[in-house]
Formats: sequence, C-alpha cells, structure tokens
Amino acid sequence: MSLKKDKQKILGEVFDDARIAEFLVGEAPDGFNRDFYLLERAYRGMKAENFSTFVHLFKQQGLDLNSQSPEGETLLARIGEHVQGTEYAEILRAAGAK
Repeated sequence: MSLKKDKQKILGEVFDDARIAEFLVGEAPDGFNRDFYLLERAYRGMKAENFSTFVHLFKQQGLDLNSQSPEGETLLARIGEHVQGTEYAEILRAAGAK
C-alpha cells in the first residue's frame, strides 16, 4: 500500500491578492458548509504565505474559521493530522480558529 502525500506542491502559479481573493468565490457541493469548503479549498491550493493572506480576507468577510466539515470537523482539527499542516494550523490559531 502506498501512502498519499497530504499536500501537493504547486509550481508556477502566481498568487497575488486578486488571485487569492478568487478563492472566496464559489458554492459548496451539497452537504458541505460553504465556509468550510472555501477554507479547505484554499488550504489545499495555496502555500502557507498565501493561505495567511486568504485567512485575513476570509475573516474580513465575516466568514467562520470554525465552520465544520460534513463529518463535524473544523479545518484546524482536520489538518492537525497532516504532517505538513503545522504552519497552516498556526495561521488558523493566530486568526482565532479553535
């Protein structure tokens, strides 16, 4: 059995503020909390430095850092299990996630 990496390396994509803000747009699939969906999508698609900017914009829009997945987990709880999620978890905690 092979193990899958928890984060894929992103190469060549430029994340200026406008590109980061695009991650705040979109609808969640059925059964997903929209705030959780947007937050997780940004986590999976950004380097930590860009994720920090995203979290700031996310909070400015009044979105919920403690929103939950369909399984009842916050993003902070979910990424606590990821080896490479430490920096992202620190960003979320600093922004007030529990």
